[in-house]
Amino acid sequence: MFSYFKLPGKNKQAYTIAFYNLENLFDTKDDPNTLDDDFTPKGKKNWNTKRYKNKIRKLGNVIVQLGTARSLYPPAIIGVVEVENQHVLQDLVNSKNVKSHNYGIVHYDSPDERGIDVALLYKKELFELLHSETFPLFLESDNGERDYTRDVLMVKGKLNGELIYVLVNHWPSRRSGEDLTEKKRIKAAELNSVIVKKITDENESAKIIIMGDFNDNPTNVSVKKHLVNDTFYNPMERLIHTGNGTLNHKKKWHLFDQIIFSKNFFNIEKHKHTFKYAEVFDKHFLKEWKGKYKGNPFRTYIGKWYQGGFSDHFPVYVYLKKD
Repeated sequence: MFSYFKLPGKNKQAYTIAFYNLENLFDTKDDPNTLDDDFTPKGKKNWNTKRYKNKIRKLGNVIVQLGTARSLYPPAIIGVVEVENQHVLQDLVNSKNVKSHNYGIVHYDSPDERGIDVALLYKKELFELLHSETFPLFLESDNGERDYTRDVLMVKGKLNGELIYVLVNHWPSRRSGEDLTEKKRIKAAELNSVIVKKITDENESAKIIIMGDFNDNPTNVSVKKHLVNDTFYNPMERLIHTGNGTLNHKKKWHLFDQIIFSKNFFNIEKHKHTFKYAEVFDKHFLKEWKGKYKGNPFRTYIGKWYQGGFSDHFPVYVYLKKD
């Protein structure tokens, strides 16, 4: 239905929107209100200041490279998940490689039992923050108790003067089994639809970006039938059909990390942004280079064994071109 336009070389009118699961970006302090004990110096992971600073440095190095093959700038907007708190985000945006790019932070503490949150970083000279809020996802366990998980973050702002809305998600995992947990991700998709309706009731022509780690592929029911309706387009579906993935589980690639657009991002209008291209950032330096995990994302830990890598997910990004 829609064609892809590769932008030759760097383009001063190309802007990158990105998403990255940072895989357990915890500080070293114990939060008595969450299950973060493993990521403390005395915990199972032996998490310490040296390892924490190494991870911050490595993640910052990735972030500033996203999209720069075709854009003059690192991401104008980047959604992130698996961050413990505001403190780790401050350390990230103030790290050596990132600090000069002047990123702002949108973050709220979520009720997740492990204490991991979703957040949004934005380049202040490109994006003007107007409003943000969170929407809780209410789930129940089998015994009827509330199953606490991440909120959906909604951010409203102006990208180069154009009003857009961004929803950042981290949906319930498959840890208890894909089929058994599917209903939870369907509920997460339905919550996004409620938020979208709230936005479009106020602004019928709103441009909306939905991004996140959905713990489902573009072809799964939760995404394809309950999230992507007639007014949205998922460029990640094309990528998974060409063999791309963002994480590997039991030697099978998945593309859980996705960025989805309302179709009005294809309207070519003066001084407006249009969608051009989507990609998984899976450069060689982000991969395991030997052994049985060769080619997989180079992660921080495999089980309890420290690897010193980046994340168990590759980031994804898209280009918007301002016409």
